[in-house]
Amino acid sequence: MSGVQQSFVSKKKKAFIGLNAPLGYVPGLGRGATGFTTRSDIGPAREATDVTDDRHPYFKPGKPKEEEQEEDLNDANYDEFTGYGGSICAKDPYEKDDEEADMIYDAIDQRMDEKRKERREQKFKEEVEKFRQERPKIQQQFSDLKRKLDTVSEAEWDAIPEVGDARNKKQRKPRKEKYSAMSDSFLSKAVSVGEMNNAVDVKEQLIGGLETSGLSTPSDIDMKKIGQARNSLMDIKLSQVSDSVSGQTVVDPKGYLTDLQSMIPTYGGDINDVKKGRTLLKSVRETNPSHAPAWIASARLEELTGKLQAARNLIMKGTEHCTKSEDVWLEAVRLMPADQAKAVVAQAVRHLPSSVRLWIKASDVEVEVKYKRRVFRKALESIPNSVRLWKAAVDIETPEDAKVMLSRAVECCPTSVELWLALARLENYENARRVLNRARESIPSDRHIWITAAKLEEAHGNITMVDKIVDRALTSLKANMVDIKREEWIEDAEDCEKAGSPATCKAIIKSVIGTGVEEEDRIRTWIDDADACASHGAIQCSRAIYEHALSMYPEKKSIWIDAAHFEKDHGDRESLEELLQRAVKHCPKAEVLWLMGAKSKWLAGDVPAARRILSLAFQANGNSEEIWLAAVKLESENNEFVRARKLLQKARGNAPTARVFMKSVKLEWCLGDIDTAKALLEEGLKHFDDYPKLWMMKGQIEECLSNVKEARDAYSQATKKCSQAIPLWTLWSRLEESQKQLTKARSILEKARLRNPQNPLLWLESVRLEVRAGNKVIAQNQMAKALQECGTSGPLWSEAIFLEAKPQRRTKSLDALKKCEHDPHVMLAVAKLFWSDRKIDKARSWFTRTVKIDSSLGDAWAFFYKFEMLHGTEEQQAEILMRCTKAEPRHGEVWCSVSKDVKNWRFKTEDILKAAAALLQVPT
Repeated sequence: MSGVQQSFVSKKKKAFIGLNAPLGYVPGLGRGATGFTTRSDIGPAREATDVTDDRHPYFKPGKPKEEEQEEDLNDANYDEFTGYGGSICAKDPYEKDDEEADMIYDAIDQRMDEKRKERREQKFKEEVEKFRQERPKIQQQFSDLKRKLDTVSEAEWDAIPEVGDARNKKQRKPRKEKYSAMSDSFLSKAVSVGEMNNAVDVKEQLIGGLETSGLSTPSDIDMKKIGQARNSLMDIKLSQVSDSVSGQTVVDPKGYLTDLQSMIPTYGGDINDVKKGRTLLKSVRETNPSHAPAWIASARLEELTGKLQAARNLIMKGTEHCTKSEDVWLEAVRLMPADQAKAVVAQAVRHLPSSVRLWIKASDVEVEVKYKRRVFRKALESIPNSVRLWKAAVDIETPEDAKVMLSRAVECCPTSVELWLALARLENYENARRVLNRARESIPSDRHIWITAAKLEEAHGNITMVDKIVDRALTSLKANMVDIKREEWIEDAEDCEKAGSPATCKAIIKSVIGTGVEEEDRIRTWIDDADACASHGAIQCSRAIYEHALSMYPEKKSIWIDAAHFEKDHGDRESLEELLQRAVKHCPKAEVLWLMGAKSKWLAGDVPAARRILSLAFQANGNSEEIWLAAVKLESENNEFVRARKLLQKARGNAPTARVFMKSVKLEWCLGDIDTAKALLEEGLKHFDDYPKLWMMKGQIEECLSNVKEARDAYSQATKKCSQAIPLWTLWSRLEESQKQLTKARSILEKARLRNPQNPLLWLESVRLEVRAGNKVIAQNQMAKALQECGTSGPLWSEAIFLEAKPQRRTKSLDALKKCEHDPHVMLAVAKLFWSDRKIDKARSWFTRTVKIDSSLGDAWAFFYKFEMLHGTEEQQAEILMRCTKAEPRHGEVWCSVSKDVKNWRFKTEDILKAAAALLQVPT
């Protein structure tokens, strides 16, 4: 850098700047900075402690390059920002501080680049998406036309003309190439070309020179020898496929291909790896002949390469060197054929008479049962305490012989629980009790014996003994220092239920459900245990947990409600009603329990019993809004409209709530008494002017009467009183849209968005307004703004998918699933997308997932039912109808438009589903 600064400071360039130093010159030598030793042949030399040469670079003498001599300082090569194209300092040395400065500048450039990286990538992504929308691929442009090809019939396909060949006849039918065999003289001459001889031929010596190739003749070729060679080759081939004695062929035409296939080794790897493996294993065998894994690996390697006999030979040698290795003998038995395997296994058990695996292998080798029994008897003589041998021997015996053998088995293996239980199962009741008592004495720390005893008593009708046995079991196990784990006991209870012992199951649950649970965690833990048992299919276990919890906390309303829902899902109507009767005795102030009981009676057709339950509920809860409305619904559903009106009149006097007024207005509206309904609306709005549903009903009634001005005034007043009620803004906007006032409708929605920012339903209504008006571009712009403001809204993303063109819908659906992974609206949109692409199985799978995630979404059930009506069977349609009726959905745009219509006020869930499905269109 000093040279560069000097050149900048001095006006006149010094003569020595940029030139090479003289030979042997060392900078700073005169100041004593560096010592050196001079030799004219090798130049300067430095010691290890001296400063490195990086500070004093040495330039190799020579002629400079042309580009170093001349710099392009023309104006054309000058830039106002970067200067000249070439480096001004190119001649100067590149030192350490230059490198450090470049690293700092590179780090600054990298940091500045990272600041704008996200913005630049986002801009590039938007430009690419815009370019793809403006210029889609040819494949995307013709995708809709390709999809229509599935409607082309076979006759139309046959009517399509064939594409003719426009080439001429010579191009269409080229002449076939002709090949002719070469003569033997030509072939021999071709062989001799390029050969080098280091001796002179006798003929060349006689003639006195080399003979030209053009004058040579084929007279030097012995045709006789060529013919003899051909005959010899033919004899060899014939001798391979013929019998030398009789001359008849020995080739089996049927088994020839099979033999060839058997010659192919099954190993598909590299043959070099096999050779290396053989060498390594051979070295291991020779180094340590008693190493059993080496013999087994060698045999399996030969078996893998298809050399089965070599594998057998190796493993038999292994048995000679490793006579006490159980694995080697088992491998030898496996590799040997059936007739030789018996001899090998007999030899094996002579060397290892205490090997259980060898005795079991010996029984497997035998075919007949009597020989198997003989093998097991010999084995048990050698190893009488083997539980595995006893179990295998008992399995092949008759019940009577098995009982005798098990009696001997429990004497030889008194600590085997399985043998004791197997013997108890074969004995009669009295003997089984004795066997289990002996088993408890032999194994006092095992719970399965106690549980089997309880199941035995239950099977013979001694239900009272079951609880006693389980209590004794816990006491005995605790006395023997056994840790009581409630999870294991609950699993045993589930097994008892599956085995058909519900009393034992309940006794176990009752005894162990509170073990190891803190008092403040009991309710939560027990409810979780009940849910887990129900998910495993153990209904009796779950019911027993609920019964125990209710016996401990009879005043806890939440447990009664959970138990009632459990009985509703897994029990019958009688068990549910019996539970609810007990529930309302302990929790008379729980309105939901009274209502569940009344509804159960009403669904069963017992209306008087439902009225009695509601009358008792009135006594316990005098001014309960829920009970008043339930009584009104019961009377109106049974066409007792006079009773319903009287009940509502009493409710307005005793419990004047907004819902009571709303139900009163709706009943009069459904019965056609509009004047009474309007009068009730005015009365209700005087008391509850901030209740949006009353305003909505007022506006809708005026719309039905074609009073547009009154409806507009009602919505205008309603939005001032209830500015947070989104349906009010939507109804007002649709009213203006129906009157062809699109500008007014837009302004209403924009005003609503200002009052309720980041509301996806208002954005969705704005988008749909533009779509209905035919302004698709404006709708897409609105959708883009909506997704920026409400990026995790499922309804917005589901609408955005079908706003795109068909080729882009799949990409949009992937983006929607990333933003809203488990949103039912997005999943419903994906199911409709698969349906539009005719992917029936995938569409059905996504519909199923949608209704599983949110069973209250009525639109999903309606689309699912519509789908099954077109592509499913009658059984599938009936299943959807049944599942929807059980789920009782309440939400959904189309669903609510049907269920809240006054004309459909008597519709059940099944009727609403069919009507909503009829309104839907097949997605395209």
